[in-house]
Amino acid sequence: MHAKFLGKDPESQEGQSPTLFATDRTDRVTYIAQGWKVTDPQVLADVGPVPDHETLIEIPEDVLKFYARRYQEEEGH
Repeated sequence: MHAKFLGKDPESQEGQSPTLFATDRTDRVTYIAQGWKVTDPQVLADVGPVPDHETLIEIPEDVLKFYARRYQEEEGH
């Protein structure tokens, strides 16, 4: 599997850049998000148990726009 860079948070500082990548999986469409690890106790309580092989990350809304842009490009919009 390879990851293709889609974009990073334009507001971020060097070394702290939430980023979105698309993968080239052939069995399903997936994305890899780099963001801030969620450690806030209230958020963790709200979400509930998270399996050991998973984690919660927080990313800015602007980063999600890179997903929308990719989807629109693929649809020819």
